[in-house]
Amino acid sequence: MTRCLSRWTAAALLWVAFIPLARAETLAATVEQWGLLGSWAVDCAARPDRDKGALLTYEIRKDGRLMYRRNFGDAKDENEVVSATVNTGGLLNVMVYFPSLHQTREFGLLLAKDGNLRAIYNRSERGEYTIRDGKYVATGAPTPAQQRCD
Repeated sequence: MTRCLSRWTAAALLWVAFIPLARAETLAATVEQWGLLGSWAVDCAARPDRDKGALLTYEIRKDGRLMYRRNFGDAKDENEVVSATVNTGGLLNVMVYFPSLHQTREFGLLLAKDGNLRAIYNRSERGEYTIRDGKYVATGAPTPAQQRCD
């Protein structure tokens, strides 16, 4: 009985140890298959600028974590992507934890047939939108298409 219990305990510990690794591989596979990895900008030739367009980069670190880096020219940050799922319409739903904001934000991205990326929604964990239905809530202007820069 003790021997059987020890085997089950060892098996459970191994299973728990591999859960984060499996999640990271699933997350990485999702964004890689969808086509998100790399750097994106409205204009890849322009220098990153908060008002004219940031350079946004999605990359998988050696430890398996998916990171979202933002370069605004005068400021940069790096944040961990905690989940990514694709819905039936092809929209990639991404959740990113922003330590500097003390919040998780969710955004939906659509990859057009021409290879351009467009933000369809962006909301806080409280459900407050900055982008809804492909338009900025504050102005009603459509979100610009981003192109791959690498």
